Amino acid sequence: MTPSIGRIVHYTLSPDDVRRINDNRLKLGSVGRNRVDIGEVYPAIIVRVWPDEHGPGIPGINAQAFLDGDDTHWILSAKEGTEGGQWQWPPRVE
Repeated sequence: MTPSIGRIVHYTLSPDDVRRINDNRLKLGSVGRNRVDIGEVYPAIIVRVWPDEHGPGIPGINAQAFLDGDDTHWILSAKEGTEGGQWQWPPRVE
């Protein structure tokens, strides 16, 4: 499948994502927000697609991840994959 604006994907948090989210939550106060950890997966909506960002035919996406709380996380130029800092299509549920 080809990523496009408005599609929902799963995003895996990297160590840098976790540091930024938890630091931001600490500054804002953590009421109603659970701590995030490396490798956790959150839904994200694609807001921009860069068709050849990571090489010919390897797109990058910008997206907003919806966290377990009243905040979101901005994702820049992520590529598809299962590692931290990457996105993947949600698994099909039967």
